[in-house]
Amino acid sequence: MTVKVGFLGGLGEVGRNCAILEINGTMAMIDCGLMFPEEDMLGVDLVLPDFSGVVERKEDLACIILTHGHEDHIGALAFLLREVNVPIYGTPLTVGFARARIEEYGLVPDLRPVEYYDWVEDGPFRFTFIPVSHSIPDAAAIAFNTPEGIVLHSGDFKLDPTPLDGIPTDLRSFGTIGEKGVRLLLADSTNAEREGYVPSEVTVGERLNQIVAQAEGRVIMACFASHVHRVEQAIDAVVADGRKFAFIGRSMLRNSEIAAELGSLNIPKNGLVELNELVDMPPADTAIISTGSQGEPFAALSLMAAGQHRSVSLADTDTVIISATPIPGNEKKVSKVINNLYRAGVTVYHGRNTHVHVSGHAAAEELKTFYNTIRPEAMIPVHGEYRHMHANAALGREMRIPEVEICQDGDQVTLRDGELTVERGVLPSGYVYVDGTDIGGDDEVIRNRRHLADDGVMTVTIGINLKSGEILIGPDIDSHGVTADEDELHALIRSRIVDSVGSLDVPIDMDTLRQRVRNSAARAVKKHTGSRPVVLPVVFEV
Repeated sequence: MTVKVGFLGGLGEVGRNCAILEINGTMAMIDCGLMFPEEDMLGVDLVLPDFSGVVERKEDLACIILTHGHEDHIGALAFLLREVNVPIYGTPLTVGFARARIEEYGLVPDLRPVEYYDWVEDGPFRFTFIPVSHSIPDAAAIAFNTPEGIVLHSGDFKLDPTPLDGIPTDLRSFGTIGEKGVRLLLADSTNAEREGYVPSEVTVGERLNQIVAQAEGRVIMACFASHVHRVEQAIDAVVADGRKFAFIGRSMLRNSEIAAELGSLNIPKNGLVELNELVDMPPADTAIISTGSQGEPFAALSLMAAGQHRSVSLADTDTVIISATPIPGNEKKVSKVINNLYRAGVTVYHGRNTHVHVSGHAAAEELKTFYNTIRPEAMIPVHGEYRHMHANAALGREMRIPEVEICQDGDQVTLRDGELTVERGVLPSGYVYVDGTDIGGDDEVIRNRRHLADDGVMTVTIGINLKSGEILIGPDIDSHGVTADEDELHALIRSRIVDSVGSLDVPIDMDTLRQRVRNSAARAVKKHTGSRPVVLPVVFEV
C-alpha cells in the first residue's frame, strides 16, 4: 500500500494552496487556490497552480476537499472544473463561498457540505473535518485515515482563546488524534517567524468600537469580503454607535448574503440600507463596509481615494479604516491608496498605525503548542514563502518531531511500509496565468511583457522591389517607450537600414530582408540608447 502527498502550489509563495493526496493510484485534491499577481507579472489578473498533471489523470481524481473559504484556497476551482467534474467537500460556509465563485463562470459544481467531526468516505479516502480558528468561520483541519496512518492537514489556523464565533481550535480532538498516532502532519507556516502568540480577533473589535465612537463624520471600513468575523465586528461597532450602514463591492455583497443565510453573520435588519439611501443621510449617522483593502485599482476604496467612485465622494470629516495587511506584492498598491486618502483630507487608520487587524495564522508559540499536542511522527511545513517554511521546520525540530522535511512546489512525499521519502520536482508546479477569465500564457509570455515594458517596441515598415533592390516605400519608423529623442534615432535607423539593404544581392530573399531590417534597427537603437526594444519589421514587395 502506497500513500503519496504532492504539492502543486502554496509551498514557496503566499497563495495557490493546492496539494494532492494519493492512495494506491487514486487522488484527492486538498484545496484549490489562486494567488494574486506580483508587480512584475504584467497584464496578469490571477495566478493558478499547474493542473496539467491532474487533468491528464482526471479519471484517477476522486474528489476535492477544502479547508476553508478564502480565495487562496478555493479561488482556482472554476478553472479546474472546466476540465474535471468530481465531488467537492467542505464545511457549509466554505461550500457556500465556493458555489458562488464557481457559478460565476457558468458551471454547476457537485458541492457537498459536511459538518465538523462527520467521517466521509469517497473511494479509498476516509476523512473528517476538525474545527480550527482562523480569520473566517467554518475553517477546518482535515484528518485522513490512510493505510500508512493518519495524515493531518492543519489548514490555516491559530489558537485564538476567545474566537468571535465561540469555536476555538479543538486541541482536545487534536490530542485524541495524536494519541492514535499521526504519521504525517502538514502544518501552516505563514506566521512561523513571528514570536509569541497572535492576539485574539475580539481585540480588533474593541479598537473598532473606539474609532467609530470618536469619528466626527462618515466611517468607511475596508476588509476582505471573506473575513466574516471582521465584517461582523464592523457591523457591531457602527450599529452600537447608532449608524446605518451599507455594503459596497460585489464580493462584499455576495459573501455577506451567503454568510447571513448560513447563520455565520448577524446583520440587523434596521441597520443595513442601500447605498443610494445612505448617501443622502447625515454623514455622522452612516458607515460603509467596503472591499479594496488590498489596493485593487477598481475596488471601491481605491476609486473613492482617487475621487472616481460614482456614488461616494470623500469629505475631510470622513474616517477610513483599512482592516487588513497587504498580501505580498500588494504593498505599493495599498500605500498608493493610503496616500490618496490622506490627500483627500480624511482620517486614516490601518494596520501599521493602530490595532485594526490581527493575523489569522498561528505564531511560533502557538505552533509549538500545536505540535506538542499532536506529536506527529513526521511534519512538512506548508502554506508560506520559503523562509516561513524554514522557520516552521526549525520549530518542528525544536519540538523533537522525528522527521521534518522542507518541500517546495512540485515535490512529492511517499509513505510506504513505515518509510518516508521525498522526490524533488517530479510534479508540474509552474505558475499558470489568467488574463480576464481566460487562462493566458506561461513564463515566456511574462518575460516578453517585461521586455516590452522595459525597452519598448518599434515597427519598421519598408516596401521594396525585390528584383532590383530599390526601396520604394519607407523605411518608416514608429516607436513606443524607446526614447524621447525620436527624430534623431529614427533618422539613424533609416540610414542604417538603407545602407544594409543596399548591400544585399538581388533578387532579394524576403526572409533575409526581414532579418536584415530587424538587425540593423536593433543595432542602431542599442548604440544610440543602450536599450533592446522589440523590433517588428513590416516588409512587403512593391
